Amino acid sequence: MLFNSFVFLGFFAAFYPVYLLLQRAHRVQNYWLLAASYVFYGYWDVRFLLLLIGSTTADYFIGRAIGTTERPAVRKRLLAASLAVNLGVLGFFKYFNFFEASFVGLLRSFGIAADPIALSVVLPVGVSFYTFQSIGYIVDVYRGHVAPIRRLDDYALFVAFFPQLMAGPIERAPRLIPQVASPRRIEADQVHAGLALILLGFFKKVVVADNVAAVADAVFNHHEQYRGMDLALAALAFTVQIYGDFSGYSDIARGLAKLLGFELMVNFKLPYFAASPSEFWQRWHISLSTWLRDYLYIPLGGNRGSEQRTIRNLMLTMILGGLWHGAAWNFVLWGAFHGVLLVLYRRFDRAQVEPVWPARMARVVLMFGLTLIGWVLFRATSFEQIAHFFSHAGIERSADTAWFAERVLWCALPLFAIEALQHVRGDLLALAKVWLPLRVGVYSAMFLAIVVFAAREQTEFIYFQF
Repeated sequence: MLFNSFVFLGFFAAFYPVYLLLQRAHRVQNYWLLAASYVFYGYWDVRFLLLLIGSTTADYFIGRAIGTTERPAVRKRLLAASLAVNLGVLGFFKYFNFFEASFVGLLRSFGIAADPIALSVVLPVGVSFYTFQSIGYIVDVYRGHVAPIRRLDDYALFVAFFPQLMAGPIERAPRLIPQVASPRRIEADQVHAGLALILLGFFKKVVVADNVAAVADAVFNHHEQYRGMDLALAALAFTVQIYGDFSGYSDIARGLAKLLGFELMVNFKLPYFAASPSEFWQRWHISLSTWLRDYLYIPLGGNRGSEQRTIRNLMLTMILGGLWHGAAWNFVLWGAFHGVLLVLYRRFDRAQVEPVWPARMARVVLMFGLTLIGWVLFRATSFEQIAHFFSHAGIERSADTAWFAERVLWCALPLFAIEALQHVRGDLLALAKVWLPLRVGVYSAMFLAIVVFAAREQTEFIYFQF
């Protein structure tokens, strides 16, 4: 069920009044929210729902078992069992086709005839997100950072909470579980902030992202027909698209959660204003970058060892982070690219003091350009396509260049204006706090843009496929 669909609007219109009426009956309200979350997820495919319920049940009982024993060997075996279940599910559904095709291709390159297994594996939506959320919970219980959840329905709601189930943010148990277990009050300012986030999220998705997608798709899907500025504009279009699409989803998720009395973590903090790779990853997909830091990079040793070990840990973390995004070599290359940037900037940043604003602006522009290069690797579907982009981009123009530039600028500039305000104010909710007449005017303009200029073809959020 897509947020940007009439089906979801009908679903939420039927669900929300009952949810509000149940505020004095916390347990019943939770049951209603859990049932709605399962309907929301099962709408895609009931088989996916059965998988979600199965992995939820397994991790609930494993977490309870870890919490009832002090024997290190038993606790390790239980942790290993949870990791085997979660990573096994993720590996089979997400990476089976990738590794099978790669292995068959390797054998054929040595002249060994091999046929792929006739098995088509469909990726369940959101599996990467709820799997990592479940792993984080089990590891936190194992480390003693959080007590095992006593009630199965509370844990099920922690995993299946529908605003963030499909594409995050990847929540942590110490943050979300207390909100699940305790009665919630929905205040007027919370509703206002939630509606503002939902409006901004829809604007980012259906007006910005879906419209610039026309440029990115036209060029990336037929890259051999384009060169010069068209390639550069397509790269810029996808840079705008993926941010508008994913941060738009996160805004809608946070807004819906606020309407339900929950607070989700901020997943994006103006990432294209970052001046370095480390700052970029403190601003982009924060729930994933902090998850990788806490559950992969630090356990590998982080930066506690030699310089060579730190570089190894950074590269391995980023490559695996790239592979998390999808079963394709371009994601591995994208992760490695960002790993190299982190390694190179690591030495550079240690020798730097906080730059004055002209120097920082120059660094922001440089980092944006490097990020754009990375998005070409991310969006490409073959090494040949990557080579074409980097060897044929330039200043040459075509009959399509003016239309491409107009579409990208028309969509990107309003979003940049909003984010410039957020950056100057240092507040992601700055738009909800400006002078009331100005706020009403901006809200009205955004709503009108959604009604008039929204892309006519309904599209999934990009990160649903991850």
